[in-house]
Amino acid sequence: MASNDTLIPSARLIRAETPPADYWQRWSVRNAPPTEVVQAQLKAAGNATHNAPSVADDTPYRVLIVEDNRSQALFAQSVLHGAGMQAFVQMEAEGVQQAISEHHPDLILMDLHMPGLDGMRLTAMIRQQPHQQLLPIVFLTGEADPDRQFEVLDCGADDVLVKPIRPRHLVAAVANRIRRNRLQAQGQIDNGPMLNNPETGLPTRHNVMRQLQATLTEQQPGGVMFIEIASALGLRERYGYASFERLMVQAGQRLADNLQPHLLARLNDNSFLLLARDIPSDAVEPLAQRIRERLSAQPFAAREDESVFLRCAVGHAPLPGDFSDADNALEAVERTALQARLSNNGVAAYTSDEASLNDEHLALLDGQLELAYQPIVAVAGGDTAQYQVLLRLRQSDGTLLSAGQVIPAAEAAGRIADLDQQVVEHALGLLHLYQFAQPPLRLFVSQSLRTLSRSAYAQWLIKALQERQVAGNGLVIDVRLSDALVHAVSLQQFCAQLMPAGVQFCLSQFEPSDEANALLTQLPLSFIRMAARYAGSHTSQQLRDELREAIDHAHRANLQIIGQQIEDPQAAAAMWMGGVDFIQGNVVQRAGNELNFDFQNAVL
Repeated sequence: MASNDTLIPSARLIRAETPPADYWQRWSVRNAPPTEVVQAQLKAAGNATHNAPSVADDTPYRVLIVEDNRSQALFAQSVLHGAGMQAFVQMEAEGVQQAISEHHPDLILMDLHMPGLDGMRLTAMIRQQPHQQLLPIVFLTGEADPDRQFEVLDCGADDVLVKPIRPRHLVAAVANRIRRNRLQAQGQIDNGPMLNNPETGLPTRHNVMRQLQATLTEQQPGGVMFIEIASALGLRERYGYASFERLMVQAGQRLADNLQPHLLARLNDNSFLLLARDIPSDAVEPLAQRIRERLSAQPFAAREDESVFLRCAVGHAPLPGDFSDADNALEAVERTALQARLSNNGVAAYTSDEASLNDEHLALLDGQLELAYQPIVAVAGGDTAQYQVLLRLRQSDGTLLSAGQVIPAAEAAGRIADLDQQVVEHALGLLHLYQFAQPPLRLFVSQSLRTLSRSAYAQWLIKALQERQVAGNGLVIDVRLSDALVHAVSLQQFCAQLMPAGVQFCLSQFEPSDEANALLTQLPLSFIRMAARYAGSHTSQQLRDELREAIDHAHRANLQIIGQQIEDPQAAAAMWMGGVDFIQGNVVQRAGNELNFDFQNAVL
């Protein structure tokens, strides 16, 4: 579902507290700093920064990129420029002190591996300067080894971001760090979520959702719209991440300029939320049409020598309507935007639940849940009884529907959150019942991103774990790769709330790609479940090679891999040879309604 403008930094991001005043001097002695010439240059830069004028809070954020790879440096610079920041590239360590004194950066984006003076030693030397100890330094590196990341923090870095990283995540990590640092410098306290995005000036999702809730509570007239920019995947593939991000920033600015005084927030990579207050219900649809027309009226600059026209789909609903809360309204118009994609004019109006009581999707959901369980068995043996909870629904005529039939119907009918909650409640009941069992029980439970994005769902789940006195590490939330790619930021936020409770996360239906691989370092995952097609890797050398590469990449990110839908010994052997950690499928045991698999004596 939707996501914040203010993004959470990478889930593999590690933070360090401000160290003692003499810490960097002691670290520098231990780690043999380079020449006295460079030290003198850095000291001069520190003095120059100390004498620099104070920065107004509304001035553009300034970032110094220290990176010896030209293409990597220009990519980061392009992404930050697209977000409205000033970014300066320095490709040689010896020139960093000059760049600091010239540009007075709010933050340094540091590379780890550079010829001569590497990023850690350079950072330690910067920290020796009295007026550079609080200058934010964020490492952007392809180094996925956690021990290496802690070494980076030990040298004085504030954050570590792991490549590959999506542009919005890079922008958010940098912007949030600079924002907090400026507030601290001015003696202000960060009292919570921002009301406006500092780079684009657009209201944040939190701001618009709060005002949407107030509109509903006070029963005020208006309209709410979900605006989805079309062909996002194709645009990203054609122009690359940085240019795609600039296009979306431009699209947001054009929409906001044309929609004053209405509130517009960016939700995720290619979608926006509009709250139009104090307009009559019959003005909502014409406004939605005008949005599409004005967005596509003029081209956008994709590159210096190339422009592109953007189109959008708009799902809209009048307010206050029959919505129970802001989350319910947002979910409704997002679902309506899916219908708008298929309409000739790209606009669709929300139809209330009361008017849809006879809808075929609701009729399909009329039945009794019957859950099944399939063992997930460790190839090398393990000490945990692991099952995937499989959703089934028994209709009144006796027909048993699979998850593949029930979930799309629930999403279309707006019932997916209720369905997800029922399944999780059932899983928590089992974990409570088996809390003292040996081996301990772990359940994998699939959830929709529409459910996880609801603001109250994380709090409900935390409370439910506490009330049942269930250890969080017995629950693994399973999300589909296709959902995670679209709603990565919402998922990061949910994960950040549940991780302290011990809940783990699995990315299912995994297929390698640049975007998918990036998620492995941006989300706090413990498991990935390979897409079903890799069960046929024993019949195809190409599939075996893809599987081996994907598993190697996941293992480097310290993740465990599940091979699913394994139906015969040959497929299991190919998975084992490929390096998977767990096997799931009928070759182990068919899904059933009992937790009766003998994990302790299982041999694959």
